Amino acid sequence: MQQPKAVCFGEMLWDIFPEGKKLGGAPLNVALRMQSLGIVTSMISAVGEDALGDEIRKTIAPEALTTFFQKSSTYPTGTVQVTLDANKSAHYQIVAPVAWDYITVSAQTLEAVTTADCFVFGSLVTRNTVSKNTLLALLQKAAFNVFDVNLRPPHYDYKTLIELMQQADFIKFNEEEIDETCRYLGAEAGSIEEQIEFISQHTQTRQICVTKGDKGAVYFQNHEWYTHSGYSVKVMDTVGAGDAFLATLLSGLLQKRDPQQALSRACAMGALVASKAGANPSISEEDLQTFIG
Repeated sequence: MQQPKAVCFGEMLWDIFPEGKKLGGAPLNVALRMQSLGIVTSMISAVGEDALGDEIRKTIAPEALTTFFQKSSTYPTGTVQVTLDANKSAHYQIVAPVAWDYITVSAQTLEAVTTADCFVFGSLVTRNTVSKNTLLALLQKAAFNVFDVNLRPPHYDYKTLIELMQQADFIKFNEEEIDETCRYLGAEAGSIEEQIEFISQHTQTRQICVTKGDKGAVYFQNHEWYTHSGYSVKVMDTVGAGDAFLATLLSGLLQKRDPQQALSRACAMGALVASKAGANPSISEEDLQTFIG
């Protein structure tokens, strides 16, 4: 059986914590985790012609991730200042403009997206028209579009969010994001399930998932519902936990796992990442199985 293939598009950067820097960017976090879970994964992004860009390339190389690096001589490699509140939840100050704001279309990236089983992207990369237009071009070539909503003020607008949702086959929100989106679209406050149904009807999206932090997640697939109540861990930081969740859920679905099992594994992986420092800690299949029990 041929291994499933995925392509992730968008920001690739360094998260700058008080104690030092760690590799990050939501699409890169998803890509690295999917690759570790047996999905042949490619990453499309841009870095600066600088030491931080060189370090990203060297750091990623051992992971066997196929990368379509564009190098900018004008803009630097992306960085984000990360602070943690009393609950270890992360808050971000995202530098702009940077190299990944200026990703362009190429024959190689068009071919990669066309031949992939799924194409994963977020909203942050659309803050600049260059990368946004590249994303819109790639969306036309993809077989299955996965929209990871990342509302990072002030780096988004509702018109673009709605446009991306309407082109998505799968949308992933957290609780705050779906609540904000529904309120903007005029939906009455209701349960997460009611919000999901509203978004599904409004955008004609057949698969929607909402994460609820340590309380698990809700997954809607073709009018079927799957839920998980989550796993309790001592949180180190929440950076990348949602990305690990999404990567594990998508990997499970691409590998034809039962949706409930895929959701359970995704919640477990998200919890494990939250229990460790940074977005991309090494977590093996054995670690995951042991944690699930």
